[in-house]
Amino acid sequence: MTEAMATKNWEPFIGAIYGFRTYESGEFRYVGLTTKSVTIRERQHFKAAESGRRKNPFHDWLKKHGRDHAIAVPLAVVTTNLDDLGAAEREWISRLRRDGHRLLNLAEGGRGSKGHVWTEEQRKAAGDRARGRPTGVHRFGPDAPMWGRTHSDEQKAKWSAMRKGTNAGPENPNFGKFGSEHPSYGHTMSAESRARLSELRRGELNPNFGKTASDETRAKMSAVRKGRAMPSSVRNAHTRHHTNKGVFKETCRHCIDDRNNERDNK
Repeated sequence: MTEAMATKNWEPFIGAIYGFRTYESGEFRYVGLTTKSVTIRERQHFKAAESGRRKNPFHDWLKKHGRDHAIAVPLAVVTTNLDDLGAAEREWISRLRRDGHRLLNLAEGGRGSKGHVWTEEQRKAAGDRARGRPTGVHRFGPDAPMWGRTHSDEQKAKWSAMRKGTNAGPENPNFGKFGSEHPSYGHTMSAESRARLSELRRGELNPNFGKTASDETRAKMSAVRKGRAMPSSVRNAHTRHHTNKGVFKETCRHCIDDRNNERDNK
């Protein structure tokens, strides 16, 4: 353990390198990096191994030894940047392998599993496990990780504060993008997709089915919309915002129709 880790004066803390071994042996079997504390990352690894979500040699080893025998040990702390954190992980993996440690890492380290190429056998095994599995959450009832549990009000408030304004204004990744610059430009939904969405939101499946807005909510919505132009149709909006203002927009079909009609009448 380094002197910085001993004092725990990590400013600024970028991340840490850790290694897994058993209490009975000094041989490391896995090296990883984390931007959280090593204790939190250790707990996440154990949870993934016990649930069976991760299928790889390391998590199989972790499930075999369990919390009573395996432990995550801090190896180094990085206070510069994420690239240096990834480089430190690669260095530790290389160093321990040279020293004879039988690491179970599938890649040589760094930010992500870059460099590891799955064999055909691994791809087939992964496909067999996933084939026929329903989309979305695969564990139900008592097997679900949140079965019988609810998040505290403090946790909900914390998440709400973290996400507030995340996608509003300039924080939105598509802010200020119009026409061909917008990622959805030119995208049209197929008739099959439209029909399926319609079925999923019809009748009792609609989240607002059987609900009516309170008088207070209606008053709020009315106050927000007061003074705002509310075109009754696309054509009405075109007349209001394009024709009357002398604006031609290439993505507006009514603008294109009007221009073609003008050419035909000449």
